[in-house]
Amino acid sequence: MRYPDGGGLTAEQRKRREEVRMRAVDLFKEGGEVPCIARELRVSEKSVYQWRRTWRTGGREALCSIERDQ
Repeated sequence: MRYPDGGGLTAEQRKRREEVRMRAVDLFKEGGEVPCIARELRVSEKSVYQWRRTWRTGGREALCSIERDQ
């Protein structure tokens, strides 16, 4: 579920979160293992598994934030 206010994050925090997801995509393409990616990005393995599943079904665009800063 997406929150209309970005989950309480500022625009800068949302941007940073998206950058982390995009870095994860790069690591998926390089064949990185989930535990290593999670450690490098300092996120949970659960998040990385979710991102990878989303990426596999919808590509890089599926991990982009819906909200765009103006």
